[in-house]
Amino acid sequence: MLYYFFISFFISVLISIIVIYLSHKHSCFIDCEKSNKPQKFHEQPVPRAGGIGIMISLFLFFLTSFGAKLFIPSLLAFTSGIFEDFHNSLSARIRLIMQSIAALCAIWYANAVVTYLGLGIELPYSVGIIFSMFAIVGMINAINIIDGFNGLASGVVIIILISLAIITYNHNNIHLLNAILILLGATFGMFILVFPKGKIFLGDGGAYLLGFLVGIFGIYLAGTYKDVSPWYILAIFIYPVWEVIFSIFRKIFMRKSPLKPDNLHFHMLVYRVITKNNPLTAIVILIFITPFIIVSTIYANCSICNLEITIIFIITYILLYFFLYYKDKKLTLS
Repeated sequence: MLYYFFISFFISVLISIIVIYLSHKHSCFIDCEKSNKPQKFHEQPVPRAGGIGIMISLFLFFLTSFGAKLFIPSLLAFTSGIFEDFHNSLSARIRLIMQSIAALCAIWYANAVVTYLGLGIELPYSVGIIFSMFAIVGMINAINIIDGFNGLASGVVIIILISLAIITYNHNNIHLLNAILILLGATFGMFILVFPKGKIFLGDGGAYLLGFLVGIFGIYLAGTYKDVSPWYILAIFIYPVWEVIFSIFRKIFMRKSPLKPDNLHFHMLVYRVITKNNPLTAIVILIFITPFIIVSTIYANCSICNLEITIIFIITYILLYFFLYYKDKKLTLS
């Protein structure tokens, strides 16, 4: 099984190195260091096309019976972001439509539907489809929103995939385990080039693709095995998911558009107040979220436990956020 990991890892590294070379040579996919984006924290021009290496290295997965069902949906999710990496942005509405179609196709082809939410809550199948679609689309955008520092988004995905791999191994689902290992190898191959030096960025295409696949894997696992709590899936996804939810309410409260980017995300405050260092910011946040994911993995079959873990994370996040926010405000005024 591990050879799937190593093959996808080496392909991902090779393709990413080729993309880096061609991007600099032909000035494509380049994220300029002089751009005026609020989430920009790099000082050199960097290609934002890490998703290409990941997509190509997934060919082993797409050749399997399970992966073949997800090829078109994965391509849709990837394409919804790659135009932004080409600097030819699709509208938010078009991207959302493409992502929703990708999610519905994956749900239909792979039967990745959650109808039992734990704690005695059962959804009708039709409602479960809608719920699962929103969860997948939410995860697509959640991974993208935390993609702000070298290795942060890909590091979060790696930790999530390791957790999913452990639970899948315990249930002896070889097909899903191989799929997870292939994606893990592909992501890790890109990770070693983005962390710590930032030779290449994940890009919207890569972030959307990773969010889509981890979302599908999580929902498939919870929907297939009754002893895998859906709250476990939420608990291991809680950092990117809560970042999206909190950001939406924060922007509405501040009378800003939830669709417009700003520089007040949690990882940006950690950078300005604590680390003042790009890769160190990713390390600090990964260290912060890892214990929550470890405990969730240990109690993957316990809905109450994972609900408590989720609530504790949210409370901790909010307390830390406002502490950092007011510290940042003081630093700005001084």
